[in-house]
Amino acid sequence: MTEKVYLNGEIVDLSKAAVTVSNPSLLHGVGLFETLRAYDGRAFLLQRHIERMANSARHFDMPVLEMMEHIPDAVAAVLAANRVKNARIRFTVMPPGAQDENERPTLLVAAQETAGYPTAVYERGMTVHLNTRWRQSNLDPLAGHKTTSYFSRLLALRAAQAAGCGEALWFTPENRLAQGCISNVFIVKEGGLRTPPLDTPVLPGITRQLAIELAARAGIKVEQTALTIRDLLDADEVFLTNAVMEIMPVTRIERKALGNEKPGPITGQLQKAYVEMTRQPGSTS
Repeated sequence: MTEKVYLNGEIVDLSKAAVTVSNPSLLHGVGLFETLRAYDGRAFLLQRHIERMANSARHFDMPVLEMMEHIPDAVAAVLAANRVKNARIRFTVMPPGAQDENERPTLLVAAQETAGYPTAVYERGMTVHLNTRWRQSNLDPLAGHKTTSYFSRLLALRAAQAAGCGEALWFTPENRLAQGCISNVFIVKEGGLRTPPLDTPVLPGITRQLAIELAARAGIKVEQTALTIRDLLDADEVFLTNAVMEIMPVTRIERKALGNEKPGPITGQLQKAYVEMTRQPGSTS
């Protein structure tokens, strides 16, 4: 079946979806996007993703807020059009071009069937690469926001994959641990969780926040604190979070094995709690 997408109020074939050549996202990477999962037809934590996008739109004074109210119906329409219940969803908003004062913002929504990462990856854990070539800085005006200007992340991820790794971790100019190219990072030490604070800067990940909430419910102490490469290498456990990978154990940092090179118990506990959350009927908010 031909993949269908939602584009500005219509469901169209992916091959026929088009934006104008003056679109600011095409020309300059000006736009916002969110990626999330659908489980059994429910877009998981959809409202949180919409709220994060709206916060970024207000921060950048980007004239796309009018599109936010259309996102829930657009997501439902795309899932139905593609006849998928378990999917990777991406919705993107792009501001109007400056050349046409009557042009409206663009909303694009796509959904592809997925069951997530292979089970074997969770069983053995992921190997991550240390990105020492580029740095993540709070001097970058885009830091902490999910924008369509994403090429630097893809470059680092490409280098990680070339080294046989599934993700690359970024550091600040002060050598503080920040996040992955497409994920947030947690370490486990002495039974508690530690993760870089939002002002590191890091993206305020939706899955990151849910992992913090699940840990709190389980009585696991969580600290949002500055971390170094030594904290990372000395951790009892390490895991990554994002909406597609969910909670992903890390068992190797390049050639350095973590723990006994198997996913740890706290990571496993949070993975189980996360999966249970995805099965709850009210999981769209």
